[in-house]
Amino acid sequence: MLSRRILRIKIMQVLYAYFKHDGKSSLKKAEQELFFSVEKAFDLYHYLFLLIVDITIYANSRIELAKSKKIPTFEDLHPNTRFVDNKVIGQIGSNEQLNSFIQNKKMSWVQYPELIKGIYNAIVESKLYNDYITSPNPSYEQDKDFLIDLYKEIIAGYEPLYQNLEEQSIYWNDEPEFIISIIIKTLKGFKETEVNGTKLLPLYKNEDDKEFAKKLLHKVVLKHTEYRELIEKYSKNWDIDRIAFIDILLMQMAIAEGIEFSSIPVKVTLNEYLELAKYYSTIKSSVFINGILDKIFAHLKESNQLNKKGRGLIGEI
Repeated sequence: MLSRRILRIKIMQVLYAYFKHDGKSSLKKAEQELFFSVEKAFDLYHYLFLLIVDITIYANSRIELAKSKKIPTFEDLHPNTRFVDNKVIGQIGSNEQLNSFIQNKKMSWVQYPELIKGIYNAIVESKLYNDYITSPNPSYEQDKDFLIDLYKEIIAGYEPLYQNLEEQSIYWNDEPEFIISIIIKTLKGFKETEVNGTKLLPLYKNEDDKEFAKKLLHKVVLKHTEYRELIEKYSKNWDIDRIAFIDILLMQMAIAEGIEFSSIPVKVTLNEYLELAKYYSTIKSSVFINGILDKIFAHLKESNQLNKKGRGLIGEI
């Protein structure tokens, strides 16, 4: 489920905390923190799937409440049930994998009725919702497209949701938008024939990704001084103590990845850390980091420390 980019972000966050505490915590503890953080992202993946189910349950309760009025209107007695009957939401609600996970983790939105109500109101007031419930010839694909757009346009843009999640867990501060993109990816794979068993994504795409995260964390910690000296050597016109700490950390991670992972192209490594610098550091950091890393990787290649293997990787840089 988690891409290499989000794994790099989580490793960066754990390393930042580790070195800011002068490495006083153990490497084993840092590793445990990393994998706990990854698991919390997996929790959020399921939790945000459950969100749309609970919103639909709330919508259905509104319909039933209107029907029970002393003097119901024609609209109360003949409501448009297109939303609550959405086939894809029905699949999510009956998904055995989701329900098992939620029950084991004891996760629920029941404590946040105002949030559910607020998102529901945002949905029904949107053009997206109105177009959906009034469109002719309903189909499974229309249901799926609507739900994907709902996550993309309404849920992802609902600011109180982010505030709520931050209050629930410090691990969810930067997570929601990314997790919603993963939910959308999952929804695109839903099929009408898989009523209860549509598979949700696994925690890791494969065991290589888990090993990547562990190894990268370990190498940066164990070779921290060596990598720092290399950065200092190739930033002669800069006082290394005045370089932003996060910039140094990102460069150390890039060096470790370049040296230790023979199957990852250097260009991929460089692009990934330049993107992280744009988001997590200063405006000029990506340009600075690019200049330093270009010199370092040229040195590593000349000294035969970049042993890239695989089709199209030999001699690449």
